[in-house]
Parts: sequence; structure tokens; C-alpha cells
Amino acid sequence: MMHNVSHVRFFFLAGLTDTMNYRGVLFSLTLLCYCFIVLVNVALIVTIILDKNMHEPMYILLCTFCINGLYGTTGFYPKLLWDLLSPVHVISYSGCLVQALVILSFACSDMSILAVMAYDRYVAICRPLQYHSIMSKQRVLLFVCIFCFTPFYISAMNMLLTSRLKLCSPYIDRLFCVNWVIVKLACFPADTIINNIVSYITIIMYVFHGLFIIWSYMYIIKTCVNSIENRAKFMQTCVPHLTSLLTFLVTILLDVFNMRFALNSMPQSVQNVVAIEFLVIPPIINPLIYGFKLTKIRNRILGGISFKIKLLR
Repeated sequence: MMHNVSHVRFFFLAGLTDTMNYRGVLFSLTLLCYCFIVLVNVALIVTIILDKNMHEPMYILLCTFCINGLYGTTGFYPKLLWDLLSPVHVISYSGCLVQALVILSFACSDMSILAVMAYDRYVAICRPLQYHSIMSKQRVLLFVCIFCFTPFYISAMNMLLTSRLKLCSPYIDRLFCVNWVIVKLACFPADTIINNIVSYITIIMYVFHGLFIIWSYMYIIKTCVNSIENRAKFMQTCVPHLTSLLTFLVTILLDVFNMRFALNSMPQSVQNVVAIEFLVIPPIINPLIYGFKLTKIRNRILGGISFKIKLLR
């Protein structure tokens, strides 16, 4: 039976079907993971906001990075926790589009922020005398606004195109809603041509972000080769950035390949793990690696912990 979009008022999320026997354990682990993500990201955000010595471009960008991590995970974890306690895994049509919008804009914003962070490191190491004039607070805040608003606008445009499609099925074989998966439910493939074009333009746009990051690091590495001081800067500030970048790229590309090439031969549980990696690993790894690697943040957090221990005594 054919259903058009006016009749698809709810979507059924089938990703948890094979794991409901373990939902108590999964709920506990998921809640623990989400609480930990919120804790470490909020700790880093609050540390940067309260310490005026950290009101510098690199820390402002890091704070934005963590805020985006909270934004993306909030679009996923509360709904998953609810589903783990529910016998039926249903989401409204509008709720599904909103979740897909949040997930897509989160991923795009992460890539944009990583590109700005790469440019910040390029200026700091390759053009240190001009750093404060190029990366002023006002310009950094402008970058943050542009590179957070643009991904949201692009994602909203993708979702607007998706909302006009006539759908033939309300069943989504995932844990959460994703734009590309909704598009595949369209009754008439010809209707999705514009969606595909905009999707590929979006992908190409963020490929250029990646090329820009590579270009930045080519100059950074070239500058660091003959300078011990610059090599120390690279190890302290660029290694965390590269770790965040590689973690994000590996996790997001695994999910993209899973969606685009429909790796249905894999068990559902494996597909679920692949699908949620970019919503689990980067939001945990990013604040931890920056917290441990950047001296100012590490000292500030350790100092706060020591002070609280003294008060308790």
C-alpha cells in the first residue's frame, strides 16, 4: 500500500529490535555514557568561561567545539534512552525531521569548527607576529557565528527538500533519524534528484574543508621542521586537534559508507555501533584530550579539584 507524506505521521525505528532482551544493560550503559559526555564537556566549557586567561581564540574555539558536542548528543541520547524503556520505538514525522536536522547540522558544524581551528594553529605557528591582529576576539566570534550558522542553514535546506517527498514506508532501520535514510523511503526516485544534488554539493563543500585543513598542516609541518619551539607548540596544540579530526573523520565516514552502500550483510547490532560512533567517541575524546594536553586547562581543573578536596577535609 502506498502512503504519501500526509499519511506518514509517525516513523518506527527498527534499530533496537534485536537487542531488547538486553535493554536494561543498554539503558544503564547509555545513561552512563551520556552523563559522562555532559560532565566532561560542561566542565571544559565552564572552565574556559570562568577563567579570563583563557578568553583567547584557541580556547573560544574549543569551547564552541564542546557546545556543539552537547548540541549533537542532546539530539540523540534522550530519545534513545526513552526508546530503551519503551516497548514500541516510534517518533513523530516532525520529530524525526528535527532529529535529522540536529544530527546533520552537528556533524557539519564539527567539520567547520575543525577547519577554523586548523587556520588558528596555522596563524599561531606560521605567522606568530600577526596572530593577535588576524585572530582577534571579534574576528574569532564572527568565524564562530558564520561556521555554526552556515551548517545549520545547509542542514535546514536539506530537511526542507526532504519534507516535500512522498514516502512509501514509515519504517527506519536505524536507532535514530537521518536525512539520507528518510530520502530513501521516497515513493518516486525521480523526486529525490534535487535532494541528491544538494547532498552531494554539501559533501563536496566539506571535502574542501578537509583540503583546507590539509593545506594548513602542510605549512605548519614545514614551519615546525627547523624550529624546536614550533615543534613544542605543534605537540601541545596541534596533536589534540589532529586527534579530534581523525576521530571525527573515521567515525563519520564509517557511518556514511554504511548508509550509502547499505551494508545489510552486517548484523543489526554491528550496524548500530557503526551508526552511533560519531555521537559517542568524539564527544568523549575531545574534552578529555584537550583537558589533559593543554596545560592551562589541566592546571585549572586540577587546581579546582585540589581546592574542593581541601574544603572537604
